Amino acid sequence: MPGTSRPPFAVAAFPLLALGLVAASLPAHSASMDFSNEYNAGSIHAQGDAWFIERVDELTDGDVDITLHTGGALGFRSGDHFYAVADNAVQIADSLSGTLGGIDSIFLLSSLPFVADDVETARRLYEIARPEYEKVFEDNDQILLYASPWPASGIWSEGPVTSMAALEDLKIRSYDRNGTATLVSAGASPVKLSWADVVPQLATGGIEAVLTSAEAGANGSFWEHLSDFNAIQYAVPLNMVHMNRDAFRELSEENQQAILQAAEETDAHNWEVVKERVAQNYTELEEHGVSIHDPVPAEFHDGLEQAAQPVVDDWVESTGERATRILEAFHQESRQESGQ
Repeated sequence: MPGTSRPPFAVAAFPLLALGLVAASLPAHSASMDFSNEYNAGSIHAQGDAWFIERVDELTDGDVDITLHTGGALGFRSGDHFYAVADNAVQIADSLSGTLGGIDSIFLLSSLPFVADDVETARRLYEIARPEYEKVFEDNDQILLYASPWPASGIWSEGPVTSMAALEDLKIRSYDRNGTATLVSAGASPVKLSWADVVPQLATGGIEAVLTSAEAGANGSFWEHLSDFNAIQYAVPLNMVHMNRDAFRELSEENQQAILQAAEETDAHNWEVVKERVAQNYTELEEHGVSIHDPVPAEFHDGLEQAAQPVVDDWVESTGERATRILEAFHQESRQESGQ
């Protein structure tokens, strides 16, 4: 069972020869680590994690051995990862940030509706807020390695959802409390679900629609259950890749620097990859007969923004000075970027 410790070896029961054989069979790597990701191996996040692992292997000459476990193979979901990594039950994890909102509301920042709804603005927001993310991880015996951004969230549905009327009473999956509150305000009937529960709920009719990206829907073959993708440009949510601090400190100084270098490179790599992903996703969706509504009607987008504003206001109030400072810096940079 994940999180349970392995029983210690009964060393006294082993003859010296057996101990020698055991020692000889241990890997030559100075460190072996497990890396948990609840998404499948073809997802943008798992591919980014594999890229990071390859860079670590290159930079450490194979001295740090990291095994990536995708599809929740270790039994952990994103919501489990924070404490699993803190307790060293798994050394590294890739976690949907919004699922950590109950630990600290700062993790809900990237999924605030209609604040940063494209890749460039989402990256600016992340870079401004990164010191706050790092502090929460540091306070909980972890380090933040890199972010893993999603393409912008939309609505997967059976038939178009391009008006406020189409949202009325719709049983739709949300991925965090921002989404739940926004969808309630918009008149829908949201159900907060982890990724592992989405397809089973679609198959049994527990939900009728899903708030997620074209990327995630393609990973889950949503076309087997749903016919339309509605590109509302809700948010560009982040996954956070975090590591147990003690596992990091046990590495040699050279390998610690290699981990940090690989993480910095992966951060840059992931932000570039996500820019290209929507076009690839749309091609795949069209091949499977999915109707894509991009853009959605302006009046629908405006109605969603109005429904979302109280959610943003509540987040700022509950998060306090950090929230005000981050958003003020973000809006100032955005104005400078637009030349205003």
